[in-house]
Amino acid sequence: MSSRNAKTKRAVDGVLLLDKPAGVSSNRALQAARRRYCAVKAGHTGTLDPLATGLLVVLFGEATKFSAALLGADKIYDATVRLGVTTSTGDAEGKILANREPEVSSESVNRVVASFVGEIEQVPPLYSALKKDGKAYYAYARAGQEVDRRARKIVVHRLGIRSFDGRDIVLEAHVGTGTYLRTLAEDIGTRLGCGAHLAALRRTQVGPFQLADAIALAELEAMGADVLAKALRPVDALLGNLPQVDLADEATRRFLQGQAVGLPAPDASGQVRVYGPGAMFLGRGRATDGLLYPERLLAGVARGKDSDPPCGTP
Repeated sequence: MSSRNAKTKRAVDGVLLLDKPAGVSSNRALQAARRRYCAVKAGHTGTLDPLATGLLVVLFGEATKFSAALLGADKIYDATVRLGVTTSTGDAEGKILANREPEVSSESVNRVVASFVGEIEQVPPLYSALKKDGKAYYAYARAGQEVDRRARKIVVHRLGIRSFDGRDIVLEAHVGTGTYLRTLAEDIGTRLGCGAHLAALRRTQVGPFQLADAIALAELEAMGADVLAKALRPVDALLGNLPQVDLADEATRRFLQGQAVGLPAPDASGQVRVYGPGAMFLGRGRATDGLLYPERLLAGVARGKDSDPPCGTP
């Protein structure tokens, strides 16, 4: 890193909801957002394939400590399953392997789609970032090598059919962690007897965060510094599903030193989000047997809205 770049990096903490465009990798979108904010540290909570669009939850600074809160979260997608066409990757980026006219009825589509709702087993795709012996599956695929891929249990909470025109099934898919929509599309095509691939995918929700609240990458890159700062959500937005515990001055001091403190809310148990005086977010703790133990603390006071301002004009 040059000295010039080092000087422009800033301590930015917060959560950005980004609408990733097609044709851009998740990492490229992440790095573009990081550069726009001149953030020292950034990460995200779940990759989208370059083909896919939609919600990418970007974390800056101290927010990266709490990425696990969303890594296992349910997700919702709009997915287009194209019948009759199979590809080498299971999506529109792959080489076409077969193309036939699908001869399926709406009734059979409804029946087959419904059969994938619930806890099912799914064999992950060869073109994926899963690893075997320290090597990603897609690396084996590009080398023309097969990998022994074991079926994994996943949960499909809901598959709503938005439309079916005889060729494309447009689904709203609410799925649990680890679900591959490419594989789901292929499996639907196999069960219908005509083959299929994932023609389009748009992520609309990750945990509590919704695409309707996201900012398009092009819009982000055109924003001024004042608007950029307002676009960030606070770090504790990631833990909104946890009960809140408030500590007084002395308990706050001890908690930040890594000590267990008495629990102000005796009925609390399990993971909680912890605050000090002035609604200062301290981090995540675990409540048990009347005591509150630190689990994941911020490095000092969360900066949030008090962060150094982003880089400025585009």
